[in-house]
Amino acid sequence: MSAIRKGSADLEGPPAAVGDYGFVVVASRLPVDRVDDPDGADGGPEWRRSPGGLVTALEPVMREANGAWVGWPGSAGAAPDPFDVQGMHLVCVGLSAAEVEDFYEGFCNATLWPLYHDVIAPPVFRRPWWESYVTVNRRFAWAAAEQAAMGATVWVNDYQLQLVPGMLRAMRGDVRIGFFNHIPFPGYEIFAQLPWRRQIIEGLLGADLLGFQRHGDAANFLRACRRATGATTKGSLVHVRDGSEEREVRADAFPVSIDSAAYGELAAREDVRARAREIREALGEPEVVLLGVDRLDYTKGILHRLNAYSELLDEGRLGPPGAVLILVASPSRERVEHYRLLRDEIEVTVGRINGQHGELGSPPIHYLHQSYPRDEMAALYLSADVMLVTSLRDGMNLVAKEYVACRQDETGALVLSEFTGAADELVGALLVNPHDIEGLKDAIVHAATISPQEARRRMRSMRRRVRENDVAHWAATFLDALKGAPGHGDEPGS
Repeated sequence: MSAIRKGSADLEGPPAAVGDYGFVVVASRLPVDRVDDPDGADGGPEWRRSPGGLVTALEPVMREANGAWVGWPGSAGAAPDPFDVQGMHLVCVGLSAAEVEDFYEGFCNATLWPLYHDVIAPPVFRRPWWESYVTVNRRFAWAAAEQAAMGATVWVNDYQLQLVPGMLRAMRGDVRIGFFNHIPFPGYEIFAQLPWRRQIIEGLLGADLLGFQRHGDAANFLRACRRATGATTKGSLVHVRDGSEEREVRADAFPVSIDSAAYGELAAREDVRARAREIREALGEPEVVLLGVDRLDYTKGILHRLNAYSELLDEGRLGPPGAVLILVASPSRERVEHYRLLRDEIEVTVGRINGQHGELGSPPIHYLHQSYPRDEMAALYLSADVMLVTSLRDGMNLVAKEYVACRQDETGALVLSEFTGAADELVGALLVNPHDIEGLKDAIVHAATISPQEARRRMRSMRRRVRENDVAHWAATFLDALKGAPGHGDEPGS
């Protein structure tokens, strides 16, 4: 689509013709980032492949299966015409400035995100936001329907596009549809607050296979199906009636992962290892380097981590020059009020702790509010003796897996919130309830003083898990399950 379609009347019903692509990925963003020509040449924008794990996993699949990727290019305005980058056919969906505000910043980030993360912040329910969500989801569904060949496989990703499976099925009953939810799915008592809970569930049930990070998320969804729509469930299957036809939808856990081999290669590079040594030297060669890496978000438990560390400093159990904390909080959603307030509170807290416990040239916390490339992140992971992941609620938390993938010498310790999907897999981590500050403090001290033998035993088991269940394995497992899922017109189990 070369222009934004503001209304939805022109998107009703199937497109005029089927597309050419046997595999279509639908995600809120394209797998590339726009790089404008700094010289202002007339050659148009350049596009650089995003470093995300989803791109890494699906790029070879798309090449083999003649695939297309449908997504938003990331800026308001008319969408560019379809184009190809590194063997991927990319189809842009445009959003107006008003839709960026209402759909993306409004319903996605101020309604669904806090609701699905256990209302850590209060969700906001506004009807114009919902109307924009419906309109934009229909636009994505239409774009997918235009690209998909007869009998194609369409994989829809994440909470921004929960209505797309149902809309796409209404347009194209011939395609097989998968949906993966990358964030948690809440318990029904929380989900029931959503005024449009039935519409969301019915939209998701347009898929043949629904994937979630944890078994608990899948169970929450199955309960929501029973409560919000009256559907019957048996095991992981939901019985759905589409008019006079009946079918079954499977909902199950498929924990996402990382490109562990790529992180291992990064960590083995001499320039990255040299950079890790430089980081420790710049910190004054402390005995213990603690590291926290997060997108600046209220779900990440950054303030809980700072409070625990502050109390450890007060008690003299840790502190400079023997122990130093690096806190990396990359910028996020800075136009949203909750995020601006959180950033201010973190900066005040870091300043207070450094003011109370710092010495000339050796502050207890080094706070970095910026994003870094992957090679710098790998150097940070190598420099850190202890990784602190204290999320209050997280679908997976790939940072924990990235740290493990970089620890090739099997040293280091991971303090990991039990409220992350990674906690189900990384059994060698020191699991914590981040709300329990005393327990969190004890786990941090344990990690900082762990014996080499215990660290090696724990890290070895985590590295084996991350190596064997990487992002390619995740994608292959999901797509294999989608091929075998009971589909439209299929008999269950066929």
